[in-house]
Amino acid sequence: MKKPVLIIGSGPNAVQATRWPKSLFGAIVCINNAWQIRPDWDYLVYPDDFPPDRMPRTIQDGQTLIDENEFVPAQNEFGGFVYAGGTMAYTAAYWALARLMPEMMLFIGCDMHYPKNGDTHFYGTGTPDPLREDITLTSLEASSARLYCLASDAGCQIYNLSDGPSRLLFDRATISEEGILQMTSVGSAPDLARMKAALAEENRLGYLVENGRYWESEIPFDRDALCALDIAWLECSPFSFRP
Repeated sequence: MKKPVLIIGSGPNAVQATRWPKSLFGAIVCINNAWQIRPDWDYLVYPDDFPPDRMPRTIQDGQTLIDENEFVPAQNEFGGFVYAGGTMAYTAAYWALARLMPEMMLFIGCDMHYPKNGDTHFYGTGTPDPLREDITLTSLEASSARLYCLASDAGCQIYNLSDGPSRLLFDRATISEEGILQMTSVGSAPDLARMKAALAEENRLGYLVENGRYWESEIPFDRDALCALDIAWLECSPFSFRP
């Protein structure tokens, strides 16, 4: 089995990734500011509005920057932003799924849980971007269920390394002090018949925006239809969450 791909977000618990041996992973994918967590990252995925002064000053050999020219086509291979959820945790995951073709993806710092008090990000308090009012973010949990289903269909298991509250519905995993990965379960397969029906509904709606800029599109997105898709993806998944 291939070594897992580690995806690091900016949640407070992302700092746990500093103690994990690089040899455990096939690749380390950082999102936005998360390149600051450890210097040996392989890929940095960031949007076009990411402030230039927050980018790394130097890029080491073997490190690659991934911008919209790279992640938009990859995301489109899985239906596009409107269905996937327009926040960077999912964007990075679909890019990794398409381009790195992992057999396992592990997430840390991607919980999208923002307490009213205390730090919201590893660097302090930041903007809770996934909670913005957006037609693609009708349910963060359903977006995680969709990702899980499509990844499973592509032969990739997904686990969350976080031990705290999370909008990701994935099963949990841990990495011991000795660098041993331990999963809480073997992962259950999605309901393939329901998954086929959900994909058919996405195709019927036709909400793929090729350039990724869905907020500029003249397509009349139906919020009720997208909420119905949320339920459909949750029903495809093995998770018990219901809105």
